[in-house]
Amino acid sequence: MSTITLTVNGESVTADVEPRTLLVEFIREQLRLTGTHVGCDTSQCGACTIHVDGKAIKSCTMLAVQADGSEIVTIEGLAKDGELHPMQAAFKENHGLQCGFCTPGMVMSAVDMLRRIPNPDEATVRHQLEGNFCRCTGYHNIVKSILAAASA
Repeated sequence: MSTITLTVNGESVTADVEPRTLLVEFIREQLRLTGTHVGCDTSQCGACTIHVDGKAIKSCTMLAVQADGSEIVTIEGLAKDGELHPMQAAFKENHGLQCGFCTPGMVMSAVDMLRRIPNPDEATVRHQLEGNFCRCTGYHNIVKSILAAASA
């Protein structure tokens, strides 16, 4: 076992983990933050996207021990004081979800995208979402939601 200490959604967390534990497993199973989804186990779908030290990463590609000392934000950490994050609100207002399974990863990727590219056009948004899969929609309302959040 290894002991790790990290900040998750603003709270300090210290835990013992097996060295082989994936960060997504730690988040879901030990911290019970189940908004981060496991979709493919191969790092292709993006459902497990979170922010580590301010950057979007697929949490199935990182071991929990590698996150020791990091600051992590999950989908549960975006809303503040009961108010949805502007990206979450844009997804809600523009119907940017269908079944909702991919939505947490899409939102986390989109927040990171707008941090890096504050005013993207539609083609840029579509290109930046290439690592996130939605099996329900044609992406139209997802792109619409991200563009709405960018202009808000």
